[in-house]
Amino acid sequence: MKKVLIVDDIPGWIRFHQNNIEHLNIEKLQIDTANSAREGLAKIEASIDNPYCAIFTDLQMESDFLPKLAGEWFIEQIKTYNKYYSKTKIIIVSASPSIKQIAQHNNVDYIPKSIIRNAEAKIYANYIL
Repeated sequence: MKKVLIVDDIPGWIRFHQNNIEHLNIEKLQIDTANSAREGLAKIEASIDNPYCAIFTDLQMESDFLPKLAGEWFIEQIKTYNKYYSKTKIIIVSASPSIKQIAQHNNVDYIPKSIIRNAEAKIYANYIL
């Protein structure tokens, strides 16, 4: 079974991502969600023996990690689990103006929210299949 994690503090964005992923009709796909970077990390730790195939995360969530953005902190935490990180695609989905720089610095993919808002559901397939 493939598993996907969506991490965003805005319930509407979680539903948006979830609906688009469900629209792909991938059999045996589990979609988990988290409302903060800390909750996302807890989900990672709970699934250490069965990693997510893809994690879609926002950058701008709780402000506990300043000067870093919460999503940036979250990605750094995932990277500490080398075995896990090597099996998982991480995609930043954010409206942050620094999305490209943070994605490049952390060697992960990114999609600006302004683009994904108008994209077709199949954009998610590139990361899940």
